[in-house]
Amino acid sequence: MADATGSEMKQGSFMSAKSAKIFVAGHRGLVGSAIVRKLQESGFTNLVLRTHSELDLTSQSDVESFFATEKPVYVILAAAKVGGIHANDTYPADFIGVNL
Repeated sequence: MADATGSEMKQGSFMSAKSAKIFVAGHRGLVGSAIVRKLQESGFTNLVLRTHSELDLTSQSDVESFFATEKPVYVILAAAKVGGIHANDTYPADFIGVNL
């Protein structure tokens, strides 16, 4: 398997790649912030974090530009539109549309 730079990677080498560029989408949420905290505690030093205002994940052109520029080796997707039970029940199509 090759990484984003074309270099060969050994399967299962994620935890030993402490300096690999890792993009964590949704780093401000409950799950994403816990992931970032654990990565930092584990010694990962090259985390790429973007807020929704910095990178709109629903915009294909913005995402393509981001990936072309940043070239992360790993991507962790913890981003989602959330709103609770009532909001999900009232506007299910809005949540499905954004989260897919």
